[in-house]
Amino acid sequence: MPHRRILSLWFPRLGVERLIRAQPHLAGLPLAMVSDEGQAQLVSSLSPEASALGLHLRQPLRDAYAMCGDLITRPEQPRHKEAFLGVLHRWAGRYSPWVSTAPPDGLIIDLTGCAHLFGGEEVLAEQVAQDCLDLGLSVQMGIADTLGAAWALARFTAQNGAASHRSGDAIDQEARATRSRAGKRRHWTRGGAAPSVPTGPALQNRIAPIGKAWQMLSPLPIAALRIDPQLVDQLNRLGLRRIGDLIGQPRAGLARRFGRGLVDKLDQAMGSAPEPVSPAKPPDRFSVRLSFPDPIGLEGDVAAGLERLVEQLCARLKAKGRGARVLRIEAHRCDGLMEWQTVSAAVASFDPLRLIPLLRLKLPGIDAGPGIDMLRLEAIGHDALHDRRMAGHKVAAQRGQQRKDQGAALEDLLGRLGARIGMEAITRRHPASSHIPEKSAQVLAAAWSDPAPDWPEPPTPRPLLLWPPEAVSAEDHPTPPSAFRWRGRDFGTLDISGPERITPEWWLDDPAWRSGPRDYWRIDTDQGDRLWLFYAHGGTMSSGWFCQGSFA
Repeated sequence: MPHRRILSLWFPRLGVERLIRAQPHLAGLPLAMVSDEGQAQLVSSLSPEASALGLHLRQPLRDAYAMCGDLITRPEQPRHKEAFLGVLHRWAGRYSPWVSTAPPDGLIIDLTGCAHLFGGEEVLAEQVAQDCLDLGLSVQMGIADTLGAAWALARFTAQNGAASHRSGDAIDQEARATRSRAGKRRHWTRGGAAPSVPTGPALQNRIAPIGKAWQMLSPLPIAALRIDPQLVDQLNRLGLRRIGDLIGQPRAGLARRFGRGLVDKLDQAMGSAPEPVSPAKPPDRFSVRLSFPDPIGLEGDVAAGLERLVEQLCARLKAKGRGARVLRIEAHRCDGLMEWQTVSAAVASFDPLRLIPLLRLKLPGIDAGPGIDMLRLEAIGHDALHDRRMAGHKVAAQRGQQRKDQGAALEDLLGRLGARIGMEAITRRHPASSHIPEKSAQVLAAAWSDPAPDWPEPPTPRPLLLWPPEAVSAEDHPTPPSAFRWRGRDFGTLDISGPERITPEWWLDDPAWRSGPRDYWRIDTDQGDRLWLFYAHGGTMSSGWFCQGSFA
């Protein structure tokens, strides 16, 4: 059985280099990424130009500006950085199928049984370094028998092979990479300095011989064991500054005084305790494509090709228990251009008969040009689905199937409407837990909500139309007026019904309800209108009559 070998990759400038890849004009400039920690803004990533000016990580932003007035800053984007690390995770799969992320800026690769395919560990490490240089990324790496040892070599070993540390209690600081100028410049740099990668003798010092990781770990600082900084300070005050100082110490005494965590990390780095590499499960991707011997251009031919693709895609979705919610159609033309359309369904499904009509609605938006030689269909949004089986007597089963069919018809209607006007334009109303008339209902997207249950019965009938309160010219008295003027028209009162008193929500300061409690009346007028009027008793605002709705 081959010896276990672990490769640890550390990208010390992942934040700024990800941004430079997206915005090449920032290359060669002093650039820093800033993160918010409490009430302070700290530097989280630096470009080589910014580091050359004396800036360092976790430095307050005001101090960084004082040292470099031309410093360019951008806010840290953890989600974008995490997504980019996921892209690097897929890239690292070319070297081994056993890859895991080490957030926020590292990768762990199990090279057991894989290094000989590339000509050995040194050749593989040089290939990894060259690939990172082509990607515009600075990288430091370490290869050892254990995950802990490889992690420590990647982060705490200097490029020249000497242990990188500072005097005093600052020994836990990670090593700064010495930047070598690459001879060839990449297109992404636009004149900026190329990222540094370990090569030659510096790379050999990052590879621990089989079974001798302790020799390279001994001169490294204790912080390389991945323990808390507070524990590092305690050990430093006792004179224990390097891993070699701990190797010869009794395990029982270390565990009793500093906790079991220190002993576990030390044993994992030395190989005495297991620490497996758990690869992240690759995300489910559902896409199919169809190539044609001759280009096609008729809408019917494209529709026929999509029908074949939908059946294949739905079979894959059903096998995984997933349902497509958002589909992307790609039409690759023979002139090198690509036309695409996106369609959303009201509910996730793997039924081809429900997805094909939605796709047909998007075909007029595809320009075939000189001809289409390949179609590709991808489910860019999909949800988990579970099969349901009706149980019970025959009548209950029939009723349940009828309700299911009615719901499917409504969902198909929403899907067709959404393909034309957009899913966000289709809404439905749900009851809300508020006694305020204008807050008694909430608007939800129809595609992402279920039909509303039975609406609660209000104490008195509510008007069919409801609008913001409008002032009514009438006598300022709680008794309903016999005549009033509203919207430039004069009304006479024929019949009244009420009142219903509604008080404002005392736990919310709503400006529209600062007029105090309201007495609502239903008033039949001589003009044929049945209006919903209320008298505001006055609070921080003056009292008076207002109209807020109209009955059928």
